[in-house]
Amino acid sequence: MIIREWRGRASAANSDAYPIHFRNHVVPELKELPGFVGAHLSRRRLDDRVEFVVLTRWKDMKAIRDFAGDTPDKAVVEPGAIAALVDFDDFVAHHEVVEEV
Repeated sequence: MIIREWRGRASAANSDAYPIHFRNHVVPELKELPGFVGAHLSRRRLDDRVEFVVLTRWKDMKAIRDFAGDTPDKAVVEPGAIAALVDFDDFVAHHEVVEEV
């Protein structure tokens, strides 16, 4: 299994917008994709911003390429996410799961 890690930051005043977008748009779309296993959304306060960390789980890199295209390390960021965030990472990190408890 592969974990795909991505981060984006929102203003503290608008910190509810991204979780709403994630829940209502991102999750339903991901659930339709072959090889998608699950996702976590977490956040932490950074001064006047809130950072979100999205960890998606995938069966393998083929499933990620089917989702992300020929450049799987490039972030896939929808217009709704862009509108909710102040800035975000253009690239993601992929981690191979060694053990899951």
